[in-house]
Amino acid sequence: MQWSLYSFAQLDSATLYELLRLRVDVFVVEQHCPYPELDGKDTSAKHLLGFDDAGKLQAYARLLPPGCSYAECSIGRVLVAKEARGHGVAWELMQRAIAHCHELWPSHPIRIGAQDYLRQFYVALGFIAVSDVYLEDDIPHLEMLLPSL
Repeated sequence: MQWSLYSFAQLDSATLYELLRLRVDVFVVEQHCPYPELDGKDTSAKHLLGFDDAGKLQAYARLLPPGCSYAECSIGRVLVAKEARGHGVAWELMQRAIAHCHELWPSHPIRIGAQDYLRQFYVALGFIAVSDVYLEDDIPHLEMLLPSL
């Protein structure tokens, strides 16, 4: 995988189209979850993209600065394309996302709104559950926090 981190202004139109298409494919179509995907936060975010050797977008995460979604910085819209799942890509994506957050916003903890079925995955990365389970778009979620370094 080839990894790149972009600000919104650095995204060319083709790359922006591909990342939005993949987000809709996973979160709206695959998860049967109609919600406002374009939430106004992309322009403030850093966008971490993983491309395979053929140049196809396979992984994505959105890194948000403190004060955008939470008081802490956050990682969201975490996804791996269906054909790339089961090969450790999600683990590498999250390790890279965490490292970039620590670089960009040192001494800030990282808060995520995680789907509950992925709780153990995030616990293995060092996140701690800090809320009860709640429904978001009919999917059980919980807030998790990775303490600052």
